Amino acid sequence: MKLQVLLFTVFFIPFIMSAQDKTLKVWPNGAPNDNGMKEPEEKYDGVRVRNVSEAEMYVYLPEKDKNTGAAVVICPGGGYWIEAMDHEGFDMAKWLQSKGIAGIVLKYRLPYGHHEIPSGDARQTMRIVRANANEWGIDPNKIGIAGSSAGGHLASTAGTVFDLGNKQSADPIEKMSCRPDFMLLLYPVISFNEAIGHMGSRKNLIGEGNDWKLARQYSNELNVTKDTPPTFLILADDDKTVLPQNSVDFYLALKKFDIPAEMHIFQEGGHGFGMTKKNLPVDQWPDLFYNWLKAQKIIK
Repeated sequence: MKLQVLLFTVFFIPFIMSAQDKTLKVWPNGAPNDNGMKEPEEKYDGVRVRNVSEAEMYVYLPEKDKNTGAAVVICPGGGYWIEAMDHEGFDMAKWLQSKGIAGIVLKYRLPYGHHEIPSGDARQTMRIVRANANEWGIDPNKIGIAGSSAGGHLASTAGTVFDLGNKQSADPIEKMSCRPDFMLLLYPVISFNEAIGHMGSRKNLIGEGNDWKLARQYSNELNVTKDTPPTFLILADDDKTVLPQNSVDFYLALKKFDIPAEMHIFQEGGHGFGMTKKNLPVDQWPDLFYNWLKAQKIIK
């Protein structure tokens, strides 16, 4: 166990010293499960990836004089078959970094018939960030999760089904809570109900067929509890890919438990806008989110 902790510490020293973008393995000692992907990772458009078999995280720390102590783990979208690492990942992390918020982009393993793998990666990433909060200048009570489209489904899964850590574990990472302190969801897939859900994401995560017990497990509007964190939702009314009802139903579920929530539905914007500028009112969403963080007293 001492060796494991030592290896973990040494692994992170270069990052802490340089405080620049670094790629870190989510499972440096090997993941506890396997998604069965044997082909090498494939990239196209320079930043979109598929055939992901190893989870990695890209950490962007703000300058010390700008640091708010907040952090966001970012889950890019892509229907659980690719990951749009640019406008739904790196660009968001850089914007957060410029605002004094640590941005951590998660390249999660894609499921390939193993539905538990993406959310397992997200929870482990939350634990790693919390375990390293002191060294990275992060407040362990101000670590949120963000996601776009299917990444929004992943983020909302991590935000509704979580644990507070295993305090009896000898592993310092496993002791950490994986509960996000807040959520940012952009045009998210929420439900796996056939009437409104995005069937491509559902098929890629849980397979074909009509196993409602499994689909129910990942219909996150049904997983909201009093412990679900405050949530900020952004979407466009003209989104034809993921129906706005996904976000509306999630918002209403949050309000049943009086959970602080804010939702903005812009008239235009379509699906997948992320950090891309469209010269439309939807471009305002980052500033709206920043102001919401202030209103929630997550940042000053």
